[in-house]
Amino acid sequence: MDNVQKHLLKEVAELDALPVGAYNIRSDGKSIARNSSANIDIVTKEDKSGIDIKIKDNTKKESVHIPVIISESGLKESVYNDFFIGDNCDVVIIAGCGISNCGSGDSQHDGVHTFFVGKNSKVRYVEKHYGEGSGTGKRIMNPKTVIHLGENSQMTLETAQIGGVDDTIRTTNADLKEGATIIIHDKIMTTKDQRAIAEMVVDMDGAGSNCDIISRGVAKDDSYQEVKLGINGNAPCKGHAECDSIIMDKAQILAIPMLKAADVDASLVHEAAIGKIAGEQLMKLMTLGLSEKEAEERIVQGFLK
Repeated sequence: MDNVQKHLLKEVAELDALPVGAYNIRSDGKSIARNSSANIDIVTKEDKSGIDIKIKDNTKKESVHIPVIISESGLKESVYNDFFIGDNCDVVIIAGCGISNCGSGDSQHDGVHTFFVGKNSKVRYVEKHYGEGSGTGKRIMNPKTVIHLGENSQMTLETAQIGGVDDTIRTTNADLKEGATIIIHDKIMTTKDQRAIAEMVVDMDGAGSNCDIISRGVAKDDSYQEVKLGINGNAPCKGHAECDSIIMDKAQILAIPMLKAADVDASLVHEAAIGKIAGEQLMKLMTLGLSEKEAEERIVQGFLK
Protein backbone atom coordinates (compact mmCIF):
# COMPACT_ATOMS: atom_id res chain seq x y z
CA MET A 1 0.00 0.00 0.00
CA ASP A 2 1.13 3.54 -0.69
CA ASN A 3 1.01 6.38 1.84
CA VAL A 4 -2.46 7.54 0.76
CA GLN A 5 -3.94 4.07 1.29
CA LYS A 6 -2.19 3.73 4.65
CA HIS A 7 -3.58 7.11 5.73
CA LEU A 8 -7.13 6.12 4.74
CA LEU A 9 -6.86 2.88 6.72
CA LYS A 10 -5.73 4.84 9.74
CA GLU A 11 -8.66 7.25 9.46
CA VAL A 12 -11.46 4.70 9.05
CA ALA A 13 -10.18 1.69 10.99
CA GLU A 14 -7.32 3.01 13.17
CA LEU A 15 -4.96 0.50 11.58
CA ASP A 16 -1.21 1.06 11.33
CA ALA A 17 -0.57 -2.56 10.33
CA LEU A 18 -2.50 -5.71 9.55
CA PRO A 19 -4.83 -6.49 12.48
CA VAL A 20 -4.84 -9.57 14.66
CA GLY A 21 -7.60 -12.06 13.89
CA ALA A 22 -9.91 -12.20 10.88
CA TYR A 23 -9.82 -9.40 8.31
CA ASN A 24 -10.50 -8.44 4.72
CA ILE A 25 -9.05 -5.20 3.36
CA ARG A 26 -10.53 -3.95 0.10
CA SER A 27 -8.73 -1.33 -2.00
CA ASP A 28 -9.82 0.14 -5.34
CA GLY A 29 -12.31 -2.59 -6.11
CA LYS A 30 -10.47 -5.72 -4.96
CA SER A 31 -9.35 -7.54 -1.85
CA ILE A 32 -5.66 -6.90 -1.12
CA ALA A 33 -5.36 -8.73 2.21
CA ARG A 34 -7.43 -11.40 3.92
CA ASN A 35 -7.20 -13.74 6.87
CA SER A 36 -9.67 -16.17 8.42
CA SER A 37 -9.37 -17.59 11.91
CA ALA A 38 -10.37 -20.86 13.55
CA ASN A 39 -13.81 -19.45 14.45
CA ILE A 40 -14.32 -16.82 11.74
CA ASP A 41 -14.33 -17.71 8.05
CA ILE A 42 -14.32 -15.08 5.27
CA VAL A 43 -15.43 -16.32 1.84
CA THR A 44 -15.72 -14.49 -1.49
CA LYS A 45 -19.23 -14.36 -2.94
CA GLU A 46 -19.68 -16.16 -6.24
CA ASP A 47 -22.76 -14.35 -7.58
CA LYS A 48 -21.81 -10.71 -6.87
CA SER A 49 -19.12 -8.50 -5.42
CA GLY A 50 -18.62 -9.00 -1.70
CA ILE A 51 -17.90 -11.51 1.03
CA ASP A 52 -19.63 -13.81 3.51
CA ILE A 53 -18.37 -13.66 7.09
CA LYS A 54 -19.28 -16.80 9.04
CA ILE A 55 -18.81 -16.75 12.80
CA LYS A 56 -19.19 -20.02 14.69
CA ASP A 57 -21.37 -20.53 17.77
CA ASN A 58 -19.75 -19.56 21.10
CA THR A 59 -17.09 -17.34 19.50
CA LYS A 60 -16.07 -14.77 22.11
CA LYS A 61 -13.59 -11.90 22.40
CA GLU A 62 -12.69 -11.98 18.70
CA SER A 63 -12.77 -9.27 16.06
CA VAL A 64 -13.26 -8.85 12.32
CA HIS A 65 -11.85 -5.91 10.31
CA ILE A 66 -13.38 -5.22 6.88
CA PRO A 67 -12.38 -1.67 5.83
CA VAL A 68 -12.74 -0.35 2.28
CA ILE A 69 -10.47 2.30 0.77
CA ILE A 70 -10.60 4.00 -2.63
CA SER A 71 -7.83 6.17 -4.05
CA GLU A 72 -8.70 5.81 -7.75
CA SER A 73 -10.66 8.76 -9.13
CA GLY A 74 -13.80 7.78 -11.03
CA LEU A 75 -14.10 4.31 -9.49
CA LYS A 76 -17.67 3.30 -8.59
CA GLU A 77 -18.58 0.05 -6.90
CA SER A 78 -21.39 -1.81 -5.15
CA VAL A 79 -20.37 -4.38 -2.53
CA TYR A 80 -22.52 -6.86 -0.60
CA ASN A 81 -21.24 -8.30 2.68
CA ASP A 82 -23.29 -10.81 4.71
CA PHE A 83 -22.54 -11.69 8.34
CA PHE A 84 -23.72 -14.98 9.78
CA ILE A 85 -23.16 -14.79 13.54
CA GLY A 86 -23.87 -17.91 15.57
CA ASP A 87 -25.44 -18.33 19.00
CA ASN A 88 -23.74 -17.21 22.24
CA CYS A 89 -21.12 -15.06 20.52
CA ASP A 90 -19.39 -11.87 21.69
CA VAL A 91 -17.54 -10.18 18.81
CA VAL A 92 -16.43 -6.80 17.48
CA ILE A 93 -16.69 -5.85 13.80
CA ILE A 94 -14.72 -2.86 12.46
CA ALA A 95 -15.84 -1.62 9.05
CA GLY A 96 -15.61 1.80 7.39
CA CYS A 97 -14.86 3.41 4.06
CA GLY A 98 -12.31 6.04 3.09
CA ILE A 99 -12.09 7.80 -0.30
CA SER A 100 -9.23 9.97 -1.50
CA ASN A 101 -10.18 11.64 -4.79
CA CYS A 102 -7.65 13.90 -6.47
CA GLY A 103 -9.17 13.68 -9.96
CA SER A 104 -12.18 14.96 -11.88
CA GLY A 105 -14.31 11.80 -11.84
CA ASP A 106 -16.72 10.98 -9.03
CA SER A 107 -15.62 8.13 -6.76
CA GLN A 108 -18.42 6.13 -5.15
CA HIS A 109 -18.82 3.20 -2.76
CA ASP A 110 -22.24 1.64 -2.14
CA GLY A 111 -21.98 -0.98 0.59
CA VAL A 112 -24.77 -3.29 1.77
CA HIS A 113 -24.11 -5.10 5.06
CA THR A 114 -26.64 -7.70 6.21
CA PHE A 115 -26.41 -9.26 9.66
CA PHE A 116 -28.01 -12.49 10.83
CA VAL A 117 -27.35 -12.59 14.58
CA GLY A 118 -28.05 -15.76 16.55
CA LYS A 119 -29.56 -16.19 20.00
CA ASN A 120 -27.89 -14.71 23.09
CA SER A 121 -25.12 -13.07 21.03
CA LYS A 122 -23.49 -9.68 21.53
CA VAL A 123 -22.11 -7.69 18.62
CA ARG A 124 -20.34 -4.31 18.55
CA TYR A 125 -20.19 -2.79 15.07
CA VAL A 126 -18.02 0.27 14.31
CA GLU A 127 -18.26 2.03 10.95
CA LYS A 128 -16.56 5.32 9.98
CA HIS A 129 -16.78 7.18 6.68
CA TYR A 130 -14.15 9.66 5.58
CA GLY A 131 -13.31 11.58 2.41
CA GLU A 132 -10.40 13.72 1.25
CA GLY A 133 -8.59 14.85 -1.88
CA SER A 134 -7.95 17.98 -3.92
CA GLY A 135 -9.80 16.91 -7.07
CA THR A 136 -13.09 18.25 -8.40
CA GLY A 137 -14.69 14.80 -8.44
CA LYS A 138 -17.11 13.97 -5.65
CA ARG A 139 -16.63 11.48 -2.83
CA ILE A 140 -19.91 9.55 -2.55
CA MET A 141 -20.81 6.84 -0.02
CA ASN A 142 -24.16 5.09 0.32
CA PRO A 143 -24.05 2.54 3.15
CA LYS A 144 -27.04 0.28 3.80
CA THR A 145 -27.21 -1.88 6.92
CA VAL A 146 -29.82 -4.60 7.46
CA ILE A 147 -29.95 -6.34 10.85
CA HIS A 148 -31.89 -9.41 11.97
CA LEU A 149 -31.47 -9.90 15.74
CA GLY A 150 -32.25 -13.28 17.29
CA GLU A 151 -33.75 -13.91 20.71
CA ASN A 152 -31.98 -12.15 23.61
CA SER A 153 -29.23 -10.87 21.33
CA GLN A 154 -27.71 -7.39 21.49
CA MET A 155 -26.08 -5.23 18.83
CA THR A 156 -24.43 -1.85 19.32
CA LEU A 157 -23.73 0.31 16.27
CA GLU A 158 -21.22 3.18 16.43
CA THR A 159 -21.47 4.88 13.05
CA ALA A 160 -19.92 8.17 11.99
CA GLN A 161 -19.35 10.33 8.94
CA ILE A 162 -16.25 12.12 10.10
CA GLY A 163 -15.68 14.53 7.22
CA GLY A 164 -15.06 15.01 3.52
CA VAL A 165 -18.05 13.09 2.13
CA ASP A 166 -19.89 15.09 -0.54
CA ASP A 167 -23.08 13.04 -0.86
CA THR A 168 -24.41 10.18 1.21
CA ILE A 169 -27.59 8.23 1.79
CA ARG A 170 -27.22 6.18 4.98
CA THR A 171 -29.90 3.56 5.61
CA THR A 172 -30.28 1.25 8.59
CA ASN A 173 -33.12 -1.25 9.04
CA ALA A 174 -33.41 -3.69 11.92
CA ASP A 175 -35.91 -6.25 13.20
CA LEU A 176 -35.80 -7.60 16.74
CA LYS A 177 -37.06 -10.88 18.19
CA GLU A 178 -37.97 -11.56 21.82
CA GLY A 179 -35.65 -9.94 24.34
CA ALA A 180 -33.36 -8.46 21.68
CA THR A 181 -31.73 -5.03 22.08
CA ILE A 182 -30.27 -2.62 19.55
CA ILE A 183 -28.30 0.54 20.36
CA ILE A 184 -27.43 2.97 17.56
CA HIS A 185 -25.18 6.00 18.04
CA ASP A 186 -24.78 7.90 14.76
CA LYS A 187 -22.74 11.06 14.10
CA ILE A 188 -22.69 13.23 10.98
CA MET A 189 -20.61 16.27 10.06
CA THR A 190 -21.31 18.21 6.84
CA THR A 191 -19.58 21.32 5.45
CA LYS A 192 -19.53 23.37 2.24
CA ASP A 193 -22.36 22.13 -0.03
CA GLN A 194 -22.36 18.53 1.18
CA ARG A 195 -25.62 16.58 1.52
CA ALA A 196 -26.34 13.78 3.98
CA ILE A 197 -29.54 11.78 4.33
CA ALA A 198 -29.80 9.25 7.16
CA GLU A 199 -32.74 6.95 7.83
CA MET A 200 -32.85 4.46 10.72
CA VAL A 201 -35.94 2.29 11.22
CA VAL A 202 -36.33 -0.45 13.84
CA ASP A 203 -39.13 -3.05 13.88
CA MET A 204 -39.60 -4.34 17.40
CA ASP A 205 -41.37 -7.60 16.74
CA GLY A 206 -40.55 -9.56 19.89
CA ALA A 207 -41.88 -9.15 23.41
CA GLY A 208 -39.36 -7.50 25.71
CA SER A 209 -37.30 -6.03 22.88
CA ASN A 210 -35.54 -2.68 23.33
CA CYS A 211 -33.98 -0.01 21.14
CA ASP A 212 -32.11 3.22 21.75
CA ILE A 213 -31.25 5.45 18.77
CA ILE A 214 -29.20 8.62 19.22
CA SER A 215 -28.33 10.78 16.22
CA ARG A 216 -26.02 13.79 16.52
CA GLY A 217 -25.28 16.10 13.62
CA VAL A 218 -23.42 19.31 12.86
CA ALA A 219 -24.21 21.15 9.62
CA LYS A 220 -21.97 24.02 8.51
CA ASP A 221 -21.69 26.41 5.55
CA ASP A 222 -24.34 25.60 2.87
CA SER A 223 -24.68 21.91 3.69
CA TYR A 224 -27.89 19.94 4.14
CA GLN A 225 -28.80 17.14 6.53
CA GLU A 226 -31.96 15.06 6.68
CA VAL A 227 -32.47 12.59 9.51
CA LYS A 228 -35.36 10.14 9.83
CA LEU A 229 -35.64 8.06 12.98
CA GLY A 230 -38.39 5.45 13.06
CA ILE A 231 -39.52 2.88 15.62
CA ASN A 232 -42.33 0.40 15.03
CA GLY A 233 -43.54 -1.19 18.26
CA ASN A 234 -45.24 -4.41 17.19
CA ALA A 235 -45.06 -6.12 20.62
CA PRO A 236 -44.63 -5.19 24.28
CA CYS A 237 -41.36 -3.25 24.02
CA LYS A 238 -39.46 -0.09 24.86
CA GLY A 239 -38.03 2.27 22.26
CA HIS A 240 -36.25 5.62 22.44
CA ALA A 241 -35.04 7.84 19.58
CA GLU A 242 -33.19 11.14 19.92
CA CYS A 243 -32.05 13.57 17.23
CA ASP A 244 -29.83 16.42 18.41
CA SER A 245 -28.28 18.80 15.86
CA ILE A 246 -26.22 21.98 15.69
CA ILE A 247 -26.86 24.28 12.74
CA MET A 248 -24.32 26.89 11.61
CA ASP A 249 -23.91 29.48 8.85
CA LYS A 250 -26.49 28.92 6.04
CA ALA A 251 -26.95 25.18 6.50
CA GLN A 252 -30.28 23.34 6.61
CA ILE A 253 -31.40 20.44 8.81
CA LEU A 254 -34.60 18.41 8.58
CA ALA A 255 -35.43 16.02 11.45
CA ILE A 256 -38.32 13.59 10.95
CA PRO A 257 -39.60 11.48 13.88
CA MET A 258 -41.58 8.34 13.03
CA LEU A 259 -43.21 6.36 15.84
CA LYS A 260 -45.79 3.63 15.31
CA ALA A 261 -47.31 1.53 18.09
CA ALA A 262 -49.19 -1.63 17.16
CA ASP A 263 -49.35 -3.05 20.70
CA VAL A 264 -50.92 -1.51 23.78
CA ASP A 265 -47.74 -2.26 25.76
CA ALA A 266 -45.36 -0.62 23.30
CA SER A 267 -43.67 2.33 25.00
CA LEU A 268 -42.06 4.67 22.46
CA VAL A 269 -40.36 8.05 22.96
CA HIS A 270 -38.86 10.49 20.45
CA GLU A 271 -36.85 13.64 21.17
CA ALA A 272 -35.60 16.16 18.60
CA ALA A 273 -33.67 19.41 18.95
CA ILE A 274 -32.01 21.72 16.40
CA GLY A 275 -30.20 24.87 17.45
CA LYS A 276 -27.14 27.04 17.18
CA ILE A 277 -24.20 27.10 19.55
CA ALA A 278 -25.16 28.99 22.68
CA GLY A 279 -23.54 32.40 23.08
CA GLU A 280 -22.57 31.75 26.68
CA GLN A 281 -20.64 28.65 25.62
CA LEU A 282 -18.61 30.70 23.15
CA MET A 283 -17.99 33.48 25.65
CA LYS A 284 -16.77 31.07 28.31
CA LEU A 285 -14.17 29.53 26.00
CA MET A 286 -13.14 32.88 24.54
CA THR A 287 -12.38 34.19 28.03
CA LEU A 288 -9.86 31.35 28.24
CA GLY A 289 -7.98 32.75 25.26
CA LEU A 290 -9.60 30.98 22.32
CA SER A 291 -10.73 32.84 19.22
CA GLU A 292 -14.40 32.58 18.25
CA LYS A 293 -13.57 30.06 15.51
CA GLU A 294 -11.43 27.99 17.86
CA ALA A 295 -14.19 28.05 20.47
CA GLU A 296 -16.76 26.87 17.91
CA GLU A 297 -14.52 23.99 16.83
CA ARG A 298 -13.93 22.94 20.46
CA ILE A 299 -17.70 22.87 21.11
CA VAL A 300 -18.38 20.89 17.92
CA GLN A 301 -15.68 18.34 18.76
CA GLY A 302 -17.14 17.83 22.20
CA PHE A 303 -20.68 17.51 20.80
CA LEU A 304 -19.67 14.79 18.34
CA LYS A 305 -17.34 12.92 20.72
